[in-house]
Amino acid sequence: MQPDELQSTEQLLPLVYAELRRLAAHKMAGENPGQTLQPTALVHEAWLKLGENRQWRNRNHFFASAAEAMRRILTDNARRKLRVRHGGGQQRVDLEDCATAVDSEADHILAVSDALEKLARLDPQRAELVKLRYFVGLSFAEAAEVLGLSEPTAKRYWSFARAWLYEEIRAAQQD
Repeated sequence: MQPDELQSTEQLLPLVYAELRRLAAHKMAGENPGQTLQPTALVHEAWLKLGENRQWRNRNHFFASAAEAMRRILTDNARRKLRVRHGGGQQRVDLEDCATAVDSEADHILAVSDALEKLARLDPQRAELVKLRYFVGLSFAEAAEVLGLSEPTAKRYWSFARAWLYEEIRAAQQD
């Protein structure tokens, strides 16, 4: 990296970090109680992964890279939680909530990630939209901007991708 590029990265880091932290907090707000991965940790891990390649072409390229990094981190975290030495598929449940316990968040993240990989082979742009919306928590307007789409097109792509992923996950669960 050239000295002027390094300086501009250092100047932009606080702005980018704050936005990543906001997006991570938004994403983590929807997670189950007892989640061990916090928004700050998610951002730090994503930043470390992003640090391996700091040659982003523009803001859109950066957020696409951040979405992929966060997806991988959440997927790896879900896989780690499902390992036997970490309690297998067990989950923390308050005694008061025993009757309403649902499938673990880790299972859901893995199912979405696996189906998303299949969608990426068929339709990379729709898969990228899912990463930006589901794993990073961007709004339709923000994701559309990152992908260079109109907001109505992003909404149509989202509807298709959600339906496709739902069917793919349902089929995988029946196997």
